[in-house]
Amino acid sequence: MEIRERSDTTSPPVRPAPPTRLVERAVAWLDWFGVARLVVSAGAVAIVCAGAYWLVRTPPPPSEAALPRATAVPTVAVPTIAPPATPTARPDGAITVHVAGAVIAPGVYRLDSGDRVLDAIEAAGGAGADADADALNLAAAVTDGSRVYVPVVGEEIAGPPAIGSPNAPAGPIDVNRASATDLETLPGVGPATSAAIVAERERNGPFLTVDDLERVPGIGPAKLASFRDLVTT
Repeated sequence: MEIRERSDTTSPPVRPAPPTRLVERAVAWLDWFGVARLVVSAGAVAIVCAGAYWLVRTPPPPSEAALPRATAVPTVAVPTIAPPATPTARPDGAITVHVAGAVIAPGVYRLDSGDRVLDAIEAAGGAGADADADALNLAAAVTDGSRVYVPVVGEEIAGPPAIGSPNAPAGPIDVNRASATDLETLPGVGPATSAAIVAERERNGPFLTVDDLERVPGIGPAKLASFRDLVTT
């Protein structure tokens, strides 16, 4: 009887071949690109990454932060002494008077009701060295809106006489009748403006209202407001 040996029909497992294709491709690409280029590219990428990190990193705290902080010294409030206030209260019946001519400080002043021409001159700093105060009635009472004109020695007052002169009427200057010299006594009105007022009323007729003075060259709302209460039409 023939004895046959048992044959093992089971075949051993087949191992996969190494990925030689991928390696071959990598080697081929490296040959084409070049080792030098690869090193330079890697260095550039490293530099870019380092720069990005430096930009987004949190900066270290300044050296001043490590210094000890001084404790706040409590402030002591020093009381301020206010200067004495100038009395601004105006008595009932106060009046406004224009003092012009030979006085130290011509201008518009506020006086008490019942004050005299002498009080108005003293409010303007007193009469000047060349003033002819004797030409005025220093005891005459001044009224609201009136004008006290102090002439110089030898001066002849033209136009409506001022308060304080003999037989002087009370009231502001009539711009339709006053002379150029008389108009110059108004605040802010010089020879050129006074001449322009006279020329305007002679050329276009009298001023119907005080506001009509704005048609005179050189007189605007601000200048008119400075002597509005001292003139009339």
